[in-house]
Amino acid sequence: MPKRVLQGVVVSDKGDKTVVVKVERTFLHPLLRKTVRRSKRYHAHDEGNVLKVGDQTFIQECAPKSKTKRWEVVTADA
Repeated sequence: MPKRVLQGVVVSDKGDKTVVVKVERTFLHPLLRKTVRRSKRYHAHDEGNVLKVGDQTFIQECAPKSKTKRWEVVTADA
């Protein structure tokens, strides 16, 4: 089964080898038929501390690296 890949924006780079990535999704509300935006924050492993706040990046799911990290940075489109 392929690993999921999400695109988002880095909102925090305070942790060592960790970034927090905000991923937004849009969907149609089932009853109101209105487009709704929802966002979620993911802790991702960033080996080498390459990313900075505001960078666009892709994250991919991986085996757990810590209590909160289940994602890793794939590429950085800065």
